[in-house]
This record gives sequence, C-alpha cells and structure tokens, in this order.
Amino acid sequence: MPDYAGAVVYAIPMRTRFRGITVREGMLIEGPAGWGDFCPFDDYDDAEAAGWLATAVEQCTTGWPEPVRDRVPVNCTVPAVGPEHAHRIVAESGCTTAKVKVADHPGSLAEDLARVEAVRAALGPAGAVRVDANAVWDVDTAIAHIRRLDRAAGGLEYVEQPCGTVDELAAVRRTVDVRIAADESIRRAEDPLRVAVARAADVAVIKCTPLGGVRRSLDVAAAAGLPCVVSSALETSVGLAAQLALAGALPELDFACGLGTLSLLDGDVVADGAALRPVDGWLPVPATGSVPAPDPDRLDAFRQRDPDRVAWWRERLDRVRAVAAL
Repeated sequence: MPDYAGAVVYAIPMRTRFRGITVREGMLIEGPAGWGDFCPFDDYDDAEAAGWLATAVEQCTTGWPEPVRDRVPVNCTVPAVGPEHAHRIVAESGCTTAKVKVADHPGSLAEDLARVEAVRAALGPAGAVRVDANAVWDVDTAIAHIRRLDRAAGGLEYVEQPCGTVDELAAVRRTVDVRIAADESIRRAEDPLRVAVARAADVAVIKCTPLGGVRRSLDVAAAAGLPCVVSSALETSVGLAAQLALAGALPELDFACGLGTLSLLDGDVVADGAALRPVDGWLPVPATGSVPAPDPDRLDAFRQRDPDRVAWWRERLDRVRAVAAL
C-alpha cells in the first residue's frame, strides 16, 4: 500500500518557461517497491489525473515488466528560445536528434524558422530534427507551416501533433510529405486504434505517465499499431524511470525517445549519480525493481514550502484517489 499520507510535495524551478509553466510541481509517494512521481499539470481534471496516479502506484508497488534492451537513444528538447540558445542546447547535449518546440504563440513562425535553422546547424546534416506544435494549428496553417519548417530544417524527421483532432491530422498527413506523429490524439483517445485506422499518423508518441503505467502503455502501443516514441511528461528522475522502463520493454524502438527533459528543470530530487541525464545521447533502462530514490537533502531543498500549495496537492491526491479507486 502506498504511503499517501507521507507523500512529499515538491516544487522545482524551470530553467526556461515550458508548456506555460515556470515551476514544476508534483508529489513523491513511497510504496513497498520504491517511489512514484504523481505530477499531473494543474489544468488536468481529476479523471485525467487518475492515469498519472495509476502510474505512480504501479511504480511504487508492483514494478515493471522485464526490459528487452538495456539503453535507449534520446532526443534533446529545445523549448521556445532564441536561435543562439537553441544552438547551444543542441551542441551541448550530445544527442543526434532534437525535438524543437514551435507554435508557442500566435505569429511565432519567423522565430520558429530561425530556431529550427539553428538546430540544424548544431546537429549537422546527419542529425534528425523533429518539431512539436502541441495541437494549436488548423489544417491550412499546419500544411503551410510544415512545408516552411521542413525547408528550414533541411528535412524534418516528423511533426508532432500539428492539429487537435484525428480527422485534422489525417487531412494534414494526406497533403504533406513529412511524417506526422500523434501525441494527444493517442493519449486522450478512448480508442488509440482510431488514429491508425484513420491513417492520421505515421508515429505514435506514448507517454507512460498519463496513460496509467507501463503495462497499460504497452497495450496502447500495440493497439495503435504504429512505430512508437516514448516521451516525457516533464517528471523528475523518479517519474522518468517509468518512461524508461516502457521504452526498454517495447518490442520495437525505431526512433529516439523524448526523455532528456531533466535539462529543463533547475534541479532534481535524486543525487547527481542517480539522475537520469543522457550521456552521448543515451539513457540506461532501469533494472526491474530498480527505482531511483529521492535524496533526503535534495528532497528537502525542493520541498514545496507554500502551505496553500501543499494543501492543494493533498486535496487533489484525495480526490484523484477516489476517482481512480486507489
């Protein structure tokens, strides 16, 4: 049984605003098999947050399936920053694949093009550039922007979730020559198979944390019937371990995974030697039953001190437990 009463609320500053936030918050929950990271974003309702709790509970109580590989390739993540900063992120990452945030605000295309060009310059011609629009474009805008971004990148590996609906993704995919990856359409769909049946995507982005655990995510990946990329939900190393366990257990892994996101956080809750930071573009898959444990000093350093926020998270945990029957 997880120790819900003893769950610790953390707050880690972001190095750069990402997904509209500047501080990453969540709860670390200890159980008989180790620790889990419960960190749904504030705008997710209790029903959607239930998947995040199920992942944390799986991690700290039952662990994960046996992996089929001992390491996974990862991309570096480039937020909506200027071209010089973007070039530096990629050059210092050691990765040969970069995921670039685009469409951060209306009228961002010129900035997006400059950022993508800088990323290509940092990677060189052999590297892979992918972009993520987080479902903000309509079909016509997506088609026009993808074509220009593809030229700026000297060829894109894929575009992640350019539009919000499966039908819109399918319309874009029929028109452009760049692979389309589905993220939210996989994660929030009651039937992930619909994305494949509608021929709406070439790649499925699977995020273990919101889907409800490694085993549930393996089922979703199989139902989607597409090549998969495992991507972070901006967790600490504790939560990232579950994502790596999924990447390690997938039968096939044809693309670099989006798990190098600790670079976006100004700290972590585990000791430096246990932090899941890529080395030369790779991350190790945790052994079954091996979950990174919080370091007491780091946990104290990033403990949420605001009593109102602590109360908010504890009330949220109680509500989500009721929804998830956990």
